[in-house]
Amino acid sequence: MEVNDKLKNILEEIKCLEEKVASEVHEKKKEFQYNVERGKVVFKKEIREKHHELKSHLLLYLAKAKLTSYLVAPIIYAQIIPFLFIDLFITVYQWINFPVYKIDKVNRQDYIVFDRHKLAYLNTLEKINCLYCSYVNGLIGYAREVASRTEQYFCPIRHARKQLGTHGRYYLFTDYGDAESYKNKLIEIRESLREHKGSGENYPENKQVS
Repeated sequence: MEVNDKLKNILEEIKCLEEKVASEVHEKKKEFQYNVERGKVVFKKEIREKHHELKSHLLLYLAKAKLTSYLVAPIIYAQIIPFLFIDLFITVYQWINFPVYKIDKVNRQDYIVFDRHKLAYLNTLEKINCLYCSYVNGLIGYAREVASRTEQYFCPIRHARKQLGTHGRYYLFTDYGDAESYKNKLIEIRESLREHKGSGENYPENKQVS
């Protein structure tokens, strides 16, 4: 079954909204007076000075923290161990398996981005927290992209039941129970993985199955 016109229109609307969001983010650069030069964020001198003035002193910051925060902190930071293993195994997985099936590999650097720790209004602990959050959330996005490409190759079929949080490629899959479409479109769906370039963002731009 072809991707119907209604679904195509919805995907186009998503694309337009993503472009609007990107435009708004670009406008924020002007508002907060920073530019990205050669991958580095550069603020104007007066802005940097203001940021330094707004930084919370580390000892005062720790003194204001609740006792429960100290109790749960080891549990929060201990999660870095399994996430490091996930990172290792996901990377090894795609580097070994994707070339076998001629699937474009995911660029890890597009998902795991470190820059918030450079903000002058953050104290040392806040910077560590930002590094942690940037890594974990970026890693989840990276792993999801690897998994979604795997699913698109091996099982591009939508579920019968409604599923929350589906990835963008899900709507390229064939309908549940549509055996004819699955048999006829499987090769084409797989081929689109070999044509895909980039970070996995803006899914509506991916080739539509028709």
